[in-house]
Amino acid sequence: MEVQLQRSYLEYTNALFREGFLDGQFVQLQLLRDDSNPDFVVEVVTLFFEDSERILNELSRALDDQNVDFKKIDANVHQLKGSSSSIGAQRVRNSCIAFRNFCDEQNVEGCLRCLQQVKQEYLLVKAKLEALIRLEQQIVTAGGVVPTLNEFS
Repeated sequence: MEVQLQRSYLEYTNALFREGFLDGQFVQLQLLRDDSNPDFVVEVVTLFFEDSERILNELSRALDDQNVDFKKIDANVHQLKGSSSSIGAQRVRNSCIAFRNFCDEQNVEGCLRCLQQVKQEYLLVKAKLEALIRLEQQIVTAGGVVPTLNEFS
């Protein structure tokens, strides 16, 4: 059972890399997990979820304002880009890059489209990471060790 769960974990994680949801930064994050802090990845990912949802709500409000503050929007998008980069959420990060370009152009319609794209990518990666965390918890509950991935290109 434990070996099968570990295999499923590795296959699922490999798929997330192939599909571009995660990049090598996620592997680096996993390498920081150790016996003294076995929940490190879960804690960091949970903080990413909380920060992302707060930022996405702020972006929605800011784009609804009569006088759109593009500097404020850009600062929020920059923060989301940084936090998604730090956990390896590649598709969210890439969507933020496009979003910042529309902020530079002060293009409200472009920003609104990008906000929807960022939200969609965030919800997708959140669901994928939640499934990965559940697999990790099943492995630990079964008495196993969560496998560490090899470096990806």
